[in-house]
Amino acid sequence: MTGLIRALALAAALLGGGAHAQPLEGGPLKIVVPYAPGGSSDRAARLLAEGLSARVGVPVVIENRTGAGGRLAAQQVRNEGASNTLILANPAIMVVAPLVFKNAGYDPDKDYVPVSQITNYEFAVAVGAAVPVREFSHLLAWMKANPEKTSFGVPATGSLPHFFALMMGEKTGVNAQVIGYRGSAPLLTDLIGGHVPLAVDTLDTLEPQHAAGKLRILAVSGPQRSAASPGVPTFREIGIDLTATGWNTLFAPATMPADKVRRLSAAVADTMRDPAVQAKFTAAKMEPVSASAQQTAASLAAYRAQWAPVVQRSGYQQ
Repeated sequence: MTGLIRALALAAALLGGGAHAQPLEGGPLKIVVPYAPGGSSDRAARLLAEGLSARVGVPVVIENRTGAGGRLAAQQVRNEGASNTLILANPAIMVVAPLVFKNAGYDPDKDYVPVSQITNYEFAVAVGAAVPVREFSHLLAWMKANPEKTSFGVPATGSLPHFFALMMGEKTGVNAQVIGYRGSAPLLTDLIGGHVPLAVDTLDTLEPQHAAGKLRILAVSGPQRSAASPGVPTFREIGIDLTATGWNTLFAPATMPADKVRRLSAAVADTMRDPAVQAKFTAAKMEPVSASAQQTAASLAAYRAQWAPVVQRSGYQQ
């Protein structure tokens, strides 16, 4: 009986992703983050890595490859199907860039397959301490009175915060310059230091500095107030018809063997179901998601159907 119990325990560990999981063939698993350390995507990848490693039986290494708003990493990872390499991408890379850039350098449908979504997030607009406003209506008045000072910093040119800033400008009638950075960390440094007056980024990136009093978040993009910042109104609450959300999703190169993709998808979804992992994401102001490859593909299709017409109507092109 004891032997049977041990066998069942081992089987459960293998299926559930415990410390004795069968090692993933091909060595360590690399997750490429297309942005600088410190941003939302980077934090999500690192929170996932520890729990995922136990479920794939190999180390999970995070590699930051910056440049071209994430497109450079996407171009490179598509050719790494023979290795254990995934990319943690957001809608800017897999939805927006192929629509607004004449040659993004990759085809998200042909070059990639979805593995598993891991988070949802929303956006926020914030001002540095040098901007003397505490409400979004006051910000609009300040922007119109100071057009020479009005510019929005975003974590990357062509990123979803960049596009959201353009949408916000259209909705408010303010034509502001958008300045792209190489990630959220340098953007926050300049915002707090007074080198850029305004920023649009993910809420989880801005909220810790807002809580510390180093910047002020004036509005969030979700359909309702965020539990992370319950005192901050939504855009709809302040009379601006604007709602937007995003996600972080793991993708594999289309050349990766299908059985490996299935195993990685199951391991990631299992990791994201772990209450301890979910607690870490929630503490980091992120909404954790556990999704199969099929569920992730369906969500991606629905997102494209919703946002592709919006991007195309904007007329934004590079």
